[in-house]
Amino acid sequence: MNPAAHDSGMVSERVRERMVERVREEGVRDQRVLDAMERVPRHVFVDAALSSRAYEDSALPIGHGQTISQPYIVARTIELAIAGVADPRRMKVLEIGTGCGYAAAVLAQVAGQVYSIERLRALHDLARANLRSLRLSNLHLVLGDGFLGLPAQAPFDAIVAAAAGADVPPAWLEQVVPGGAIVAPVGAEVQHIVVLRRDATGRVMRKVEEEVRFVPLRSGVQ
Repeated sequence: MNPAAHDSGMVSERVRERMVERVREEGVRDQRVLDAMERVPRHVFVDAALSSRAYEDSALPIGHGQTISQPYIVARTIELAIAGVADPRRMKVLEIGTGCGYAAAVLAQVAGQVYSIERLRALHDLARANLRSLRLSNLHLVLGDGFLGLPAQAPFDAIVAAAAGADVPPAWLEQVVPGGAIVAPVGAEVQHIVVLRRDATGRVMRKVEEEVRFVPLRSGVQ
């Protein structure tokens, strides 16, 4: 191995550890999520011009009016999705909005099967390229309209969204198992992470979490 490349790898590993420590300090406590964050090289998913900022706890542009989510938010939404689950490796999870693929990669470290749907072909292709070197056999990328969920693979144990709508689309509620969680940003001017759970009778329980800022949820495929 080229010594410079080895040194660079060690540096990125150390800064990734510091990023995860910041995420922990901000309130994420699930060690399974923190371990997953530490395993995924975030710099692989950002533009080369922004690589020096890859491990900042901030959102960064990835083109097409979209962003790679803040590490804390990625960790927090996954933590909420698997809350109370003894073995997340038994879970089948749907991510709405693949973007550059980073959150999907982290989710695939935690859950048994992950389906991630993206409506923009350019981002779908970008995520596929970004993820190739990680060889995540349990992660399945889909080009499609996330507003409709992914009925062909339903039901899911959890659905995690990376775009904010006025409310959670009814299709998502129909595609999650009783007791399963939907974790999604909701709102326009002011957005909050909302966790929805549907019980066996069909009753939906709703819990509002922290304020966030996400790109808007849109329908259709481009």
